[in-house]
Amino acid sequence: MNEPDASAFMQLFLLAHSKCFGHPMNEPLSETESKLFSNAIFDQTGLVIGAKSIKNYSVYVHSPGHKEENPSVATLDTLARYVLDAPLTDETQRKNRESHYPYWFQFKNKFYQATKPASARKYRGVAIISSIALLFIVALAFILRREARPVSFTDTFHSTADDSLIRRGWFVKSKADEYWQKRNQQGGFLTLFTLKGDNWPDSVNKPAISNLLLRKIPAECFSAEVHFNDFFPQQNWQQAGMVLLEDTNFTGKSLRFSLSYNDFYGGFPRSREIILQAIESAGQNSDKPEEIAHQLLFRLDSDNLDLVRRNLQHTALRIEKQGKTFRLLFANGSMTNSAFKEIVSKDIDLHPHFIGLFALRGFVDSTAAIPAKIDFFNYLPTACEK
Repeated sequence: MNEPDASAFMQLFLLAHSKCFGHPMNEPLSETESKLFSNAIFDQTGLVIGAKSIKNYSVYVHSPGHKEENPSVATLDTLARYVLDAPLTDETQRKNRESHYPYWFQFKNKFYQATKPASARKYRGVAIISSIALLFIVALAFILRREARPVSFTDTFHSTADDSLIRRGWFVKSKADEYWQKRNQQGGFLTLFTLKGDNWPDSVNKPAISNLLLRKIPAECFSAEVHFNDFFPQQNWQQAGMVLLEDTNFTGKSLRFSLSYNDFYGGFPRSREIILQAIESAGQNSDKPEEIAHQLLFRLDSDNLDLVRRNLQHTALRIEKQGKTFRLLFANGSMTNSAFKEIVSKDIDLHPHFIGLFALRGFVDSTAAIPAKIDFFNYLPTACEK
């Protein structure tokens, strides 16, 4: 790697580090930090840079004369995609469509332009913390802030093809191919199924939600809304809804809001219920979540199933975030224009970076995998009140 490219790489790595951890790099990364960095890059780009490579790069960037590194152009492009908020992809798509690695060359050209007035001076290593680097950071930060300004997004799922979903900013976590292939079984809907899995902390099972459909949410304050059609859970723990995540590996905090079935009462006489449930989890730091909402909608018996089904023909969930305050709302009925009602409003120390649409049944084998048809999603960034 020639000297100008090495300087551009070091600057790119520092910017990627700051984006991942929220602060400048003061020392080489630990193994744990390198793994977190690697996961963050994969979650956003769909491409892999190994944790060991990232650790070696951090040593090189921190002490350039200590050991030479020569990352491939593909690696440089992946880092640039992460910094520049490029659309999600994978190695096959990049090879077919972007084998010229446009994001690395875009970044490198901007770096050269920003440092051109001082090109006569030969910097190495120290240039990263010099006034030239600072000037570049300011210029690039302005560009990134302008390009990454949060925008609203609406999806009616008229197309559920993989490439179309990716272009619209979605990606799938823990794909279960047999059921993912059925996502378009009815036109005009995205159909998920209540598969085995959960993000409820469990000492036996690792948190996992099959076919979890995710997208990034960059705004601090926002409103998110999802509409379901004819979702009628009748066995534990069939449910569908939205989940807010600080990361996609369930290590950070999360908030899950869902329409669910419940008949578990710890051995006491059972009552079959359709409920609204909201669960706040502290992730890997806690084995006990907090149920911040458990609201009864309907008690089921043999005489009212048709009536309940009609009232669940159109259901909608909404999550509003304003600073630390989360407001959860629900609407249902046989008509599409039924009004939202507030379920709970609560201050939560949660800073979500992703929102997911899901259907699950917990870690049970005896419950059926029923469809949850989604026909509308909306994400609207809002101004944070001061």
